Amino acid sequence: QVQLAESGGGLVQAGGSLRLSCAASGRTLSGIGMGWFRQAPGKDREFVSTISSSGITRSYADSVKGRFTISRDNAKNTMYLQMNSLKPEDTAVYYCAARSLPTIATVPGGYNFWGQGTQVTVSS
Repeated sequence: QVQLAESGGGLVQAGGSLRLSCAASGRTLSGIGMGWFRQAPGKDREFVSTISSSGITRSYADSVKGRFTISRDNAKNTMYLQMNSLKPEDTAVYYCAARSLPTIATVPGGYNFWGQGTQVTVSS
Protein backbone atom coordinates (compact mmCIF):
# COMPACT_ATOMS: atom_id res chain seq x y z
CA GLN A 1 0.00 0.00 0.00
CA VAL A 2 1.08 3.54 -0.74
CA GLN A 3 -0.45 6.58 0.91
CA LEU A 4 -0.15 9.84 -1.01
CA ALA A 5 -0.59 13.39 0.27
CA GLU A 6 -0.56 16.45 -1.98
CA SER A 7 0.37 19.95 -0.85
CA GLY A 8 1.24 23.30 -2.36
CA GLY A 9 -2.05 24.27 -3.95
CA GLY A 10 -3.57 27.69 -3.54
CA LEU A 11 -4.79 30.85 -5.23
CA VAL A 12 -2.50 32.55 -7.73
CA GLN A 13 -2.89 35.19 -10.42
CA ALA A 14 -2.59 34.33 -14.08
CA GLY A 15 1.06 34.19 -15.07
CA GLY A 16 2.13 33.12 -11.62
CA SER A 17 3.71 29.90 -10.37
CA LEU A 18 3.02 27.16 -7.88
CA ARG A 19 4.91 24.04 -6.87
CA LEU A 20 2.90 21.01 -5.88
CA SER A 21 4.38 18.23 -3.77
CA CYS A 22 3.22 14.66 -3.35
CA ALA A 23 4.61 12.90 -0.30
CA ALA A 24 4.39 9.13 -0.22
CA SER A 25 4.35 6.84 2.79
CA GLY A 26 3.83 3.16 3.37
CA ARG A 27 6.62 2.03 1.08
CA THR A 28 9.52 3.36 -0.90
CA LEU A 29 8.85 4.95 -4.28
CA SER A 30 11.55 2.85 -5.89
CA GLY A 31 10.05 0.91 -8.78
CA ILE A 32 6.86 2.98 -8.84
CA GLY A 33 5.68 5.11 -11.75
CA MET A 34 3.81 8.25 -10.75
CA GLY A 35 1.65 10.92 -12.26
CA TRP A 36 -0.39 14.07 -11.82
CA PHE A 37 -4.00 14.45 -12.89
CA ARG A 38 -6.49 17.26 -12.46
CA GLN A 39 -10.24 17.62 -12.35
CA ALA A 40 -12.20 20.82 -12.88
CA PRO A 41 -15.84 21.14 -11.78
CA GLY A 42 -18.15 19.29 -14.14
CA LYS A 43 -15.29 17.73 -16.07
CA ASP A 44 -13.60 14.36 -16.15
CA ARG A 45 -10.28 13.78 -14.47
CA GLU A 46 -7.58 14.55 -17.02
CA PHE A 47 -3.94 13.64 -17.39
CA VAL A 48 -1.35 16.31 -16.62
CA SER A 49 2.03 14.60 -16.40
CA THR A 50 3.74 11.33 -15.54
CA ILE A 51 7.23 10.21 -14.59
CA SER A 52 8.90 6.81 -14.50
CA SER A 53 10.42 5.34 -11.34
CA SER A 54 13.92 6.35 -12.45
CA GLY A 55 12.81 9.85 -13.41
CA ILE A 56 14.26 9.43 -16.89
CA THR A 57 10.99 9.11 -18.81
CA ARG A 58 8.42 11.91 -18.55
CA SER A 59 5.32 12.87 -20.45
CA TYR A 60 3.07 15.91 -20.43
CA ALA A 61 -0.37 16.82 -21.67
CA ASP A 62 -0.19 19.20 -24.61
CA SER A 63 -2.03 21.82 -22.58
CA VAL A 64 0.80 22.08 -20.02
CA LYS A 65 3.85 21.25 -22.12
CA GLY A 66 6.51 23.93 -21.76
CA ARG A 67 4.89 25.37 -18.63
CA PHE A 68 4.85 22.49 -16.13
CA THR A 69 7.77 20.32 -15.01
CA ILE A 70 7.42 17.01 -13.20
CA SER A 71 10.21 15.67 -11.00
CA ARG A 72 10.77 13.26 -8.14
CA ASP A 73 13.18 12.66 -5.29
CA ASN A 74 13.04 9.00 -4.39
CA ALA A 75 15.30 9.56 -1.39
CA LYS A 76 12.64 11.89 0.02
CA ASN A 77 9.74 9.76 -1.24
CA THR A 78 8.32 12.85 -2.90
CA MET A 79 7.16 13.89 -6.36
CA TYR A 80 6.79 17.47 -7.52
CA LEU A 81 4.97 19.49 -10.15
CA GLN A 82 6.40 22.91 -10.90
CA MET A 83 3.72 24.99 -12.59
CA ASN A 84 4.72 28.22 -14.32
CA SER A 85 2.81 30.70 -16.49
CA LEU A 86 -0.43 29.54 -14.94
CA LYS A 87 -3.69 30.23 -16.76
CA PRO A 88 -7.27 30.40 -15.48
CA GLU A 89 -7.99 27.16 -17.35
CA ASP A 90 -5.45 25.41 -15.09
CA THR A 91 -7.91 25.84 -12.21
CA ALA A 92 -8.75 22.39 -10.86
CA VAL A 93 -8.18 19.93 -8.05
CA TYR A 94 -4.80 18.32 -8.68
CA TYR A 95 -4.26 14.69 -7.74
CA CYS A 96 -1.09 12.68 -7.52
CA ALA A 97 -1.15 9.00 -8.32
CA ALA A 98 1.16 5.99 -8.09
CA ARG A 99 1.19 2.68 -9.91
CA SER A 100 2.70 -0.71 -9.15
CA LEU A 101 4.90 -0.59 -12.23
CA PRO A 102 8.02 1.49 -12.91
CA THR A 103 6.77 2.86 -16.23
CA ILE A 104 4.68 5.91 -17.06
CA ALA A 105 0.93 5.93 -17.71
CA THR A 106 -1.32 8.67 -19.09
CA VAL A 107 -4.74 7.31 -18.09
CA PRO A 108 -6.31 7.17 -14.62
CA GLY A 109 -6.89 3.44 -14.95
CA GLY A 110 -3.16 2.89 -15.00
CA TYR A 111 -2.80 3.88 -11.35
CA ASN A 112 -3.50 1.95 -8.16
CA PHE A 113 -3.11 4.66 -5.53
CA TRP A 114 -4.42 8.22 -5.33
CA GLY A 115 -4.05 11.20 -3.05
CA GLN A 116 -6.93 13.33 -1.79
CA GLY A 117 -6.13 16.26 -4.07
CA THR A 118 -5.12 19.88 -3.65
CA GLN A 119 -7.03 22.85 -5.05
CA VAL A 120 -5.32 25.15 -7.53
CA THR A 121 -7.17 28.33 -8.45
CA VAL A 122 -5.82 30.75 -11.05
CA SER A 123 -7.48 34.14 -11.19
CA SER A 124 -7.55 36.26 -14.34
